[in-house]
Order: sequence, then structure tokens, then C-alpha cells
Amino acid sequence: MIRRARADDREAIERIVREAYGIYVERIGKPPGPMLDNYAALIADGRVSVLEEADMTIAAIIVLLPEPDHLLLDNIAVLPDRQGQGLGRQLIAFAEDEARRLGYAELRLYTHEKMTENIALYTRLEFEETGRGREAGYDRVFMTKRLDFG
Repeated sequence: MIRRARADDREAIERIVREAYGIYVERIGKPPGPMLDNYAALIADGRVSVLEEADMTIAAIIVLLPEPDHLLLDNIAVLPDRQGQGLGRQLIAFAEDEARRLGYAELRLYTHEKMTENIALYTRLEFEETGRGREAGYDRVFMTKRLDFG
């Protein structure tokens, strides 16, 4: 089940982000951007959703930010021991549905250029690379997916 995050989910969300992104700290030389986000504020603003398993364990999270002309998939994180089970794909499908529900024809995201596994996954899910550049001190790959409403 995917639901909006509540204030009492913050610790679980921060733990998932730490565990999911921790493997990249050495690779990129510093904590990835999602490890620095203010999750209390994002939750309060209704920007975070969680994927809750049958036993009520939060196994994955997604942060979606509405922009004027697209929905930004700002962060997606899955517990390492749950990776490879399709949870990330479920959350991306959720993001696509949310974008359509909000009237957006485009879902965008960015990831660090050294997070090659993520780039490969997004490419398989029909995201197209639109550019690369340095932003907020990170070397990012920008990607987009056009959405249909059919």
C-alpha cells in the first residue's frame, strides 16, 4: 500500500534514506542530496509518500514535488534488503499516476552521474536523458518521461 507519510513516519523515512543512499557516499565523495533533506518539512507539506508492506513496515519512500510544467520525482529510496523486488517500480508507477492525476504530461527526475544503477533503471522505465550538469554541488543526470493520459 502506498500512502501519504505522517509525522510519526519521519524516523523510518530517514533510516530508509540513510540505508539506501549510504552506499553512494564513498562513490561520490559526500552524502547524496537526499541524505541532507528536511523530511519533517517535506512530510508536513504532503510531499512524501511511503510504501507500507502488509506487516505495516515502511519499505520504501518517494518524494514528489509539483513544478509549474511537470512533476519532479525528487527522491525514491528502498530499503536495501527489499531492493530487487519491484518496489521502486511500484513507486515510479505511483509517481506517473500522480502526475496524470495532477494534470501533468511530464515526469522529471535527476540522479548523480555516478549512480549508474539508477540511470540504467530509469532508462529501462522509458525515461530519456535530457542533459547533464553540475547543480547544488553534484554532477547530475537529468531525465524525463512524457506521459499519456490514455
